[in-house]
Amino acid sequence: MADVGADLALETVVRAESGRLVGLLHRSLGDLDVAEEAVADAVAEALTAWRRDGIPDRPAAWLHTAARRNALDRLRRDARLRARLPSLGEWAAGSRAVQAEPVDGVVPGDDERLALLFGCCHPALAPASRLVLTLRAVLGLTTAEIARATFEPEATVAQRISRAKRKIGAAAIPLRVPSVGELPERLDVVLTVVATAYNEAYLATGGPDPTRRDLAEDATWLAGVIATALPDEPEALGLLVLLRLHQARAAARFDGGRLVLLADQDRSLWRHGEVAAAIELLERAAAMRRPGRYQLQAAIAACHCEAKTWDETDWLQILTLYDLLLRHDPSPVVRLNRAVATARVEGPDVALAEVDALARPLRRFHLLHATRAQLLRDLGRLDEARAADRLALAATGNVAEQALLTDRLR
Repeated sequence: MADVGADLALETVVRAESGRLVGLLHRSLGDLDVAEEAVADAVAEALTAWRRDGIPDRPAAWLHTAARRNALDRLRRDARLRARLPSLGEWAAGSRAVQAEPVDGVVPGDDERLALLFGCCHPALAPASRLVLTLRAVLGLTTAEIARATFEPEATVAQRISRAKRKIGAAAIPLRVPSVGELPERLDVVLTVVATAYNEAYLATGGPDPTRRDLAEDATWLAGVIATALPDEPEALGLLVLLRLHQARAAARFDGGRLVLLADQDRSLWRHGEVAAAIELLERAAAMRRPGRYQLQAAIAACHCEAKTWDETDWLQILTLYDLLLRHDPSPVVRLNRAVATARVEGPDVALAEVDALARPLRRFHLLHATRAQLLRDLGRLDEARAADRLALAATGNVAEQALLTDRLR
């Protein structure tokens, strides 16, 4: 049990401090690789020391000291970087507090994590590299943890991280928060990476997995850091609300490892207090009158959360919100999701026509076939529905979804 307590304490500290540490060290050293490795080594040392000696009185300070010592050791061994030694002695002074109104549940910190996050999500980096580098440098996940979260081989993840770091060094990509003029476009990339990290965890797992960190919680926490640091950016608030609403419903999503669809979930398991708090944040974002895709997705999720039952859901409002969302994100996936609302408002035959129009762009997407199967069942075309379910089963690698579809085909 002592190991469990130490591990949980370390996980909390790493989530809160690793990005800040990497950012501070990078500012002093100008070398992301050394900064990230010094912090990673400190985390590994903490794992052993805290299990052996107990949790220190000041865990964050312990980690800061260990990371700084590791960085000093690396500088002394590396002639290229010895000139940086004096600046490392001043690194603690490099922290600047963010003067921002805190979002409920998130403690404001310095902007080192935010600067690091924007650097890791720089447009010059490939999208897949942005995600893995963010998970590594900002959230402190190990290569093995990232590989499990993204379903990629560890070697591939390691190569992507190394390539991204080289790119940052070679192209002299600054780790800083963009200027006001650059911010909207750059922020959208950052929010996309955080949303992708959340989706990787939210969709990938069939339930609590004791062998991995909860990446969904990590991503939600990171969304809170961004929203706190950028309180005047409504899309940052929108993403935070969206993820918190998803998290508030998480306990009802699985039953013994089997996925439970929203229509069938036990809504008494939802954390309604967190739903109410999230909707208050959404109202704060809406008051800024700059709607965007994350605010609209959050508004759709809020409609679901406020409904007492699936049948009592305000489908007309959801359909209207999807129409607005399509102006910001006209992707086939949004159109597919809209079709579910269309079925409730205009009937399954109208929705089926919309879904069939997406067959080409989404032919390999299992939710296209699963949605089509449900619409065919609603129309009484049961043989075609089973064929569509079989296509959905063949297209998904998610164990929980496979269990649901297998049960449906029996």
